[in-house]
Amino acid sequence: MATVASLLDTDLYKFTMMQAVLHQHPGAVVQYRFKCRTPGIDLARYIDEIDAEIDALCALRFTADELAYVRALRFIKPDFADFLGLFYLDRKYIVLRPSRDVPGEIELEITGPWLHTILFEVPLLAIINEVWFRNTTQPDFGEGVRRLQAKAALLRDVPGYEECRIADYGTRRRYSLHWHGHMLPLLHDALGDQFVGTSNVHFARLYGMTPHGTMAHEYLQAFQALGPRLRDSQVAALESWAHEYRGDLGIALSDVVGLDAFLRDFDMYFCKLFDGVRHDSGDPFVWGDRMLEHFARNRVDPASKILVFSDGLDIDKVKRLHAYFRGRCKLAFGVGTHLTNDLGPTPLNIVIKMVRCNGQPVAKLSDSPGKGMCDDPAYLAYLRQVFGLPADAVA
Repeated sequence: MATVASLLDTDLYKFTMMQAVLHQHPGAVVQYRFKCRTPGIDLARYIDEIDAEIDALCALRFTADELAYVRALRFIKPDFADFLGLFYLDRKYIVLRPSRDVPGEIELEITGPWLHTILFEVPLLAIINEVWFRNTTQPDFGEGVRRLQAKAALLRDVPGYEECRIADYGTRRRYSLHWHGHMLPLLHDALGDQFVGTSNVHFARLYGMTPHGTMAHEYLQAFQALGPRLRDSQVAALESWAHEYRGDLGIALSDVVGLDAFLRDFDMYFCKLFDGVRHDSGDPFVWGDRMLEHFARNRVDPASKILVFSDGLDIDKVKRLHAYFRGRCKLAFGVGTHLTNDLGPTPLNIVIKMVRCNGQPVAKLSDSPGKGMCDDPAYLAYLRQVFGLPADAVA
């Protein structure tokens, strides 16, 4: 069974970023790198199987029905849909090999035009996950259903539950394509309007759900190399987004170079322009308090803005965040691995991050240790200096 169902079997924000790249930076060249953060995982043992799955991924094309679906999304422009009709993922941009330094690990790099490589990340992670789990575990789908039902019951018990809206954000670390497709209708049936959709465009189309997503870290990271100045990279990225979408898809990402630097750049103009912000690292309660204070200082009613939480959420954390911020602002929760990979075996912590753009290093200085990736200490030091961050700000 294939591990990726379609070229739509990815997160919506890959397409929204890709459209902006087509229109504004079609010549940008980038490099992504894979990392497994879970110790003791022997992926090299299954490298041939991963390799074959990548070949199958690169043989996929958008179908006429899929293109019609994409074209009907309100924020997709006709020329981008036409471009997707010609698009395919080209294997020549991928290097996959056993690690030369660490036995059992793999080295996976993607290098090429941003426009032609941006769709690799999510399906490659889904492939590696599924290959690992189907070779090392025996799935207990009955247990997965029981756990899912228990989570739904907890969510229905949340005070003001009808305001506690969650979406599936779990494509990249799912247990398998089969389980992902099986659990989404179950969750929708159990939660009703509490479940607002999925980041996965393929399943959104298949099940008539709303696809969710705006931008990822790579979009803001790329502007560290695209200019004009490094210090202005966040502002340039947000301006670029506003130019592309004219107020639509208005959720900004706040933690590419840390919250302090983001708040300095996210001025009154952006506070009024964007619908809200997304949390993806650091203490979510502290982050939310600071964001709401920032909106108020910039003469924006915090109750009119959306806080989107998406960092390693489980149902208990969703409940606590909802109780803490309820009535102070609009809330949304993107739950990933806790929904799509909770059948018993411990999920892998694997990522693919952009590390270079146009030959220059780029990085994320996270509000949480270990969430970034950069192999250039000199650049990290420079990034910290430019944004006025402490020397121990983590990548």
